[in-house]
Amino acid sequence: MRRNGAPLPAMPYGADSFSLGAVRGGARRVGARMTLAARCCQAETGPRCGGLRQRRSRRPAGGPNRPCPAPRSWAPLEAPVGVWAPLAIVTLLSFASRFYRLSEPPHVCWDETHFGKMGSYYINRTFFFDVHPPLGKMLIGLAGYLSGYNGTFPFQKPGDRYEHHNYIGMRGFCAFLGSCLVPFAYLTVLELSKSLSAALLAASILIFDTGCITLSQYILLDPILMFFLMGAVLSMVKYNSCADRPFSARWWFWLNLTGVNLAGAIGVKFVGLFVVLLVGLNTVYDLWKLLGDLSLSLVTLGKHLLARVFCLILLPLALYTTQFAVHFAVLNKSGPGDGFFSSAFQSRLIGNNLHNVSVPEHLAYGSVITMKNLRMAGGYLHSHWHLYPEGVGARQQQVTAYLHKDSNNLWIIKKHDSNTADHLDPASSVEFVRHGDVIRLEHKETSRNLHSHQHEAPMTRKHFQVTGYGIGNSGLKPKENEVTSKPWHWPINYQGLRFSGINETDYRVYLLGNPVIWWLNLVTIGLYLLMAICTTVAIKRGVQLTAELKELSKVLLHCGGQIMLGWLLHYLPFFMMGRVLYFHHYFPAMLFSSMLTGITWDTLLKFCVEHLSCSVRRRVYPYGMLTLMLLIVFSFYLFHPLSYGMVGPMASDPKSPMAGLRWLESWEF
Repeated sequence: MRRNGAPLPAMPYGADSFSLGAVRGGARRVGARMTLAARCCQAETGPRCGGLRQRRSRRPAGGPNRPCPAPRSWAPLEAPVGVWAPLAIVTLLSFASRFYRLSEPPHVCWDETHFGKMGSYYINRTFFFDVHPPLGKMLIGLAGYLSGYNGTFPFQKPGDRYEHHNYIGMRGFCAFLGSCLVPFAYLTVLELSKSLSAALLAASILIFDTGCITLSQYILLDPILMFFLMGAVLSMVKYNSCADRPFSARWWFWLNLTGVNLAGAIGVKFVGLFVVLLVGLNTVYDLWKLLGDLSLSLVTLGKHLLARVFCLILLPLALYTTQFAVHFAVLNKSGPGDGFFSSAFQSRLIGNNLHNVSVPEHLAYGSVITMKNLRMAGGYLHSHWHLYPEGVGARQQQVTAYLHKDSNNLWIIKKHDSNTADHLDPASSVEFVRHGDVIRLEHKETSRNLHSHQHEAPMTRKHFQVTGYGIGNSGLKPKENEVTSKPWHWPINYQGLRFSGINETDYRVYLLGNPVIWWLNLVTIGLYLLMAICTTVAIKRGVQLTAELKELSKVLLHCGGQIMLGWLLHYLPFFMMGRVLYFHHYFPAMLFSSMLTGITWDTLLKFCVEHLSCSVRRRVYPYGMLTLMLLIVFSFYLFHPLSYGMVGPMASDPKSPMAGLRWLESWEF
């Protein structure tokens, strides 16, 4: 069959890998559809192609001249419905899974203690300090305000019941953003691989992962962070796809949206810097390719550079600083965060004891003072009744730096050789402290003196221990154990986090990834590396590849490589961090591993199709994808109580509905 004297090209096995052109407007749509329709039937003599019918000679089944028809195991995206109908379905499933039983349990769970309280601070305009940037907490506060929450719930500790307070608005806001992760992943994988099946597999993994569901249903920063992170990745992929139309309206839109999402990611948590690094590396690679394009003038190269500087550096910086301007404008009342800032700053807060107050110019003996580190967010010199533990220098009263206002921050200035003089007696004369004086600092609450001696400090070994020394010591209070984890625990789903409940009578929610999904992702990372190495070696050795295999190799190495890089950037840095780490820190990296799973298995099955006999070729791809989908859905059916609540006996009890599902001893449900 020929058109205008030219033979029609053969249809590639990965037909959906070449089909998005069919949904893009203009004259190309008709041509693409005709080409795809013709490709679908070129393998037989006299095909039936859409509405075009030709007579064809009958051949005996299995005859020697019968060609192997192209497999129809995945449908080409010949119309917008081929893209948007599956997107609508996965989006609906995502929202349904996140909003199901959103009101349960009706009490404070895990870190809702912190971020719900901070949302209340914004509603009440009470100043506070937190290690994270302000955007996430501001959005939580805004969601609570718009949904009718009045900011009066104390959020004191996990387990406190919300009673009549409206907490659903804040949970619903986080669930909404968490639900958006699924369509973002779908569109990202679809844009990279041009494969509907890969996009559906990646979306299904995120829909049915118990960990992603749990993390999206509570008043936390994580769903907000991951929303902006995935938004930045999707925007980056979209503006990369517009590389053949630079400076078009569509190109500018996605480039600016990338910058907005970068500002959002870093404005929620500082780990948003990892996606900034990912976009930065992509930009450097993009500009490097443009530099090698000799058809571009230096003026055009300069325009490309300036566009990226403006959209990916200046715009995010402007938005990031604006967040802090709003933060300080809203929080104008004195609160628990005052002590992190200077006295001059505190004097501007309504209700602060330094507000519009006059401070003595000189320091006198007998004054009660606080001393604060000059660094931003530095601590006050602080002591209390606790002793240093055994083996840490002398067993004397602890002296520390404390970040909050407290009566234990108060010290009295006394002369070094005066033990009885009452400098607070109004009848005594005022004697000022002069430069060069030797003074003694007495802790007001415990009456002990600030003291040091030749014992190693507990934290910095090159310094001496500082203690409170004087008069009847009280015993130590043991430090409560924290459920922490290490980075190597995370990909293997080694240990989860209790969000709510600890015994048979409680409504128990346990943050743990769907084991089948997480172990599939872990295996896929190794599989991807193996496939990428083999493909790279084959290309380097000059192995002749068909057009279809070349296209699949490009998807595997280039598109899968971007996602693999995102996983590495969001996972490996935690091995170098000295801070306390928790299981939920891995979930941004988990988003990338889930997208990589969709791309890798789709590519692997298409590679297999190329090398199988004609009789099984058409079954391998759909059956392979169907098996993965069913495995994911069935595992969700088994483990969904982790997210939606468990009641009754613990999993160790044979009568428990979770009996037999505690596959690792480290799982605590």
